[in-house]
Amino acid sequence: MITRQDDEVLAVSVGDVELFSYVHQPSTPAFEGPKPYLHPVRTLAGDVVTAFRPHDHRWHKGVQMTATDVSGENFWGGVTYVRDQGYVVLPNVGTMRHEEFEVDGVRIDERLSWFTEAGERWVGETRSFSVCDVENDSWTLEFTTTLTNLRQEPLVFGSPTTNGRDLAGYTGFFWRGPRSFTDGAVIAADGGAGQEMMGRTAPWLAFIGRHDEVDRSSTLLFLDHPDNKGTHWFVRSTPFAAVNPSFAFHDTVELAPGDALTLRYRLVVANGEWDRARLESYVEEHPW
Repeated sequence: MITRQDDEVLAVSVGDVELFSYVHQPSTPAFEGPKPYLHPVRTLAGDVVTAFRPHDHRWHKGVQMTATDVSGENFWGGVTYVRDQGYVVLPNVGTMRHEEFEVDGVRIDERLSWFTEAGERWVGETRSFSVCDVENDSWTLEFTTTLTNLRQEPLVFGSPTTNGRDLAGYTGFFWRGPRSFTDGAVIAADGGAGQEMMGRTAPWLAFIGRHDEVDRSSTLLFLDHPDNKGTHWFVRSTPFAAVNPSFAFHDTVELAPGDALTLRYRLVVANGEWDRARLESYVEEHPW
């Protein structure tokens, strides 16, 4: 499945379709928080379902593992939300640096380190991702990350909401959709729907968007692993399409020195517009 690999990019394909490029050594401006990302991500029909460096948030790049606030450091990129001040440019934008890959069959394991803007190594990360459940009209990205505190004092993971901004608790595994997906449909477990899912809990959430140029739609289904604690959804369909199962939306998460946090997600990338019945059936047929 790995059809291209060099010093900057690893690409995975199924048949004639390149499902994604994983840019692990990006040439990202420092202000945008350099880190690996997946873009473009495609359906089996070849339609692109990610956006790259949109003008409104240049640090949004496809699908990324990110962190808004880590003990005051910003590994998300861009401006930082400060309580009672709003968004401010600070000298605190860190980097996530790729170190090495290990490939075991269809699974790709990666080691990374998170460095602050001052050059201090705060977090050791191991992540694994693989393509699975390839069907006639969908495929799944399974993503696991383990974050280890390398400091001699606790690390506190937060978000703009934990710093005082209402319903802006974004941090962690984040997807930015194409501009044509604006005003797309949101469907979630247990009857949930729409941007009312912002800040709420659910085991899964789907986003359905329409493409420009071709008469097609695509569905992205995000599944949160049952062992993930405290997940609340950050989701927008306007003014842009974005989904993030945030692990520190309303409350901070503290890691003691040497402790680790493991998070697991699945992202199903599907052709067409899946309705609630199709989504519920898929989830039932593909348990964790």
